[in-house]
Amino acid sequence: MRLSKERVRHMAESLVGRLQQEGHIELLGDRNALVAGLDQVMTDELSVEDRLNAEVRQLLKAYDKQIEQGQVDYQKMFQMVKQKLVRERGLIL
Repeated sequence: MRLSKERVRHMAESLVGRLQQEGHIELLGDRNALVAGLDQVMTDELSVEDRLNAEVRQLLKAYDKQIEQGQVDYQKMFQMVKQKLVRERGLIL
């Protein structure tokens, strides 16, 4: 994730505050619960690419021998597999 947890929390708090201020939402419950929920959703969404990268690395372990022998370029293969998964899953990074 490219943003720190503190930055994401700040963004969630700012968003809730602005939505309230502009009259787009009226809070009936705990403001902190809404901020925490929004923080979690934003964090999950921002970590999609991290999880995808980890999955690609795991898939490429099957080609360790060819990569070590120079038969396969790791970076090219990484990008190709990542792009394929993005297309197949309809992800937006």
